[in-house]
Amino acid sequence: MLLDADDCQLVLIDYQARLMPAIDGREFVLANALKLARMARLLQVPVWGTEQNPAKLGGLDQPLAELCDTIVAKMAFSGAEELLPLLRPAPKPQRGGNARSLPKHLQKPAEPEAPERNTIVIAGCEAHVCLMQTALVLLEEECDVWVVTDACGSRTERNRDAAYDRLAGAGCELVTTEMVCFEWIGSAEHPAFKDMQALIK
Repeated sequence: MLLDADDCQLVLIDYQARLMPAIDGREFVLANALKLARMARLLQVPVWGTEQNPAKLGGLDQPLAELCDTIVAKMAFSGAEELLPLLRPAPKPQRGGNARSLPKHLQKPAEPEAPERNTIVIAGCEAHVCLMQTALVLLEEECDVWVVTDACGSRTERNRDAAYDRLAGAGCELVTTEMVCFEWIGSAEHPAFKDMQALIK
């Protein structure tokens, strides 16, 4: 099973100004989050961000924030409640009044709905708190959840690794930034292949 960029959305959890200095391996984690977001932008994959209690922890890292379609603030550790309306927007209301009473040849064809993107690629901090809780709730909501391990962090390795064990056991796929990038591209003939190479070097 491989990732398909056309079926994916990217969620970036709580890479915030006052949290990141405490994260083990923060420079590596943040660099990979930026690669993911830039790759998503290249391939028109929607990018969503969350901020935990931004009044206390500050906003999302600025370069990451600039790559997000929308950033939602939250107080609960799981961001699923705020994210689900973005990940699964409400269907468009039907227009045209009583179209059923018209003969078929006079009825307007229904507008095609945007394809549903049910694969959630997720990364963030802290891996064992906000990232894990968000991912587990999204699993309960029947999303396919792929956790980008080298773009996640916690204050300690033990907490981070325990989160990965629990997420894998619950049914999340564990991947790396390069796995995501190469699977989204799929081929060296893809028009964005050279851009991707530049990103991951």
